[in-house]
Amino acid sequence: MTASEGKRIAVFSMTPLFPDFAMGGGQVQLKKVALHLGELGHRLTILSTRHEESTAPFSWHDNVHIKPILRFKQPYPEPYFTPLYNIANAMRAVGDALVEADIHYSHDGGLIFPYVYRDKPTIFSMRSIIYPETLQSALLFQGDEWILPSEHTRASYAAVVSQFCPDVESRMHAIHNGFDWQKFRYTEPDAIFDVIPKTIAECPILLFPHRPDLNKGIYEVVKVARSLVYDYGWTDLRVLVPRGLDAETEPGTRAYYERLRQEIGSTGLTDSFYFHDWIHEDLIAEYYSIADVTMCIGNCVETFGNTPFESLGCGTPPILSRVSTYRDLFSDEHVDRVDYGDIDRAAEHAHNILSEKRRTSPATLHYLKSEFSLEKMVTRYADVILNAQKKPALSYRIPKLSKNTLYRKAPWCYLSERFGIYHDFRADYNEDSLLVSTLRANPDGFAGKCVDSATLHDWLDNGYVVPRVNA
Repeated sequence: MTASEGKRIAVFSMTPLFPDFAMGGGQVQLKKVALHLGELGHRLTILSTRHEESTAPFSWHDNVHIKPILRFKQPYPEPYFTPLYNIANAMRAVGDALVEADIHYSHDGGLIFPYVYRDKPTIFSMRSIIYPETLQSALLFQGDEWILPSEHTRASYAAVVSQFCPDVESRMHAIHNGFDWQKFRYTEPDAIFDVIPKTIAECPILLFPHRPDLNKGIYEVVKVARSLVYDYGWTDLRVLVPRGLDAETEPGTRAYYERLRQEIGSTGLTDSFYFHDWIHEDLIAEYYSIADVTMCIGNCVETFGNTPFESLGCGTPPILSRVSTYRDLFSDEHVDRVDYGDIDRAAEHAHNILSEKRRTSPATLHYLKSEFSLEKMVTRYADVILNAQKKPALSYRIPKLSKNTLYRKAPWCYLSERFGIYHDFRADYNEDSLLVSTLRANPDGFAGKCVDSATLHDWLDNGYVVPRVNA
């Protein structure tokens, strides 16, 4: 295929993009998909939000051009907390790009104005399930195809949006992230020692390779580290924590690190924690490779979560909390999992991994390479994007409940064997015996008349159950 035969694709990215740096996993995936489409001969114009470190146009490929011209508020979230004219100008810029395009691809949600893209085949890839603008994009969805990164995310959006629009599920596709396993493999540490002192590599290392969000689990990691040092005797333990890009400039982020340092100091672990600069993408494999355990034990409602995959590929076992996608993307033979907040079990797993000097098994590496390949991911994205056709507008309604409505456990909840029912969005457990017993006894759903109306509506209002659409 020559460039002249390729399609013109206008891409929207609410998150800033950079020539050789990614702010998060979603931007890494966008670059992979964009480069694949560019290699196939399609021409992409990507409009992204300006960042102080990314203001000039640049290219990732001869066919992939990025224009960081949108003036949404930074840092994320709340991008629409910006003057009205910035929003109007951004919508106009997207509209102008679409005039010249054959296809519109909106990456990571955030574009909440259906009239901007109503005339062109439009594909949405929504990679968040918590940010307001993404939820608005979902509930106002009028795209032609909808890509979601996991079954948990697809099921969660389907459970809500299909109440209002029964036909929306037919446009949903769950496409797992894929990885370049030539990049994410054990890599002999070298250049990483320009960021991390070489002496630290001689210590047992817990890795916390996450952005500065409390729900990523840093305070849980402090508790695990405390147990490892004081209960298990790992006195030379080191915990590596990256500083966010705006650690010194954004007041909220600066306050996050100040409070964290105080908490660490109060537990006597100041010498156990090492804060360092954000790790460049080129060094990430070395970064994972020097660690012994990667901690993913927060309550963030991940829609996929790249970290445990990348870590496993580099040989370092992760410990995961049973939260959102971390419950089902792996089978138990490949990772250690704990119920959220179970610090004792997390510390026990970490102690065992450290004691055994465990690394990723050959069987797990084979599983990763076969099920989560980069080639498989970009091929499926390209298939959905390039074959999108303009479809009729979706019809929405106000859902009605009746005495015959059936209900089921919400996809964002799970039944813990020890603590009751866990709720991803509430990040806590409910031990209500009637709720737990009803859901255990009726995995495929139950009739609302099985319980009194007040109880049913309490479960419904608090998100433990959802109506079974079309039941």
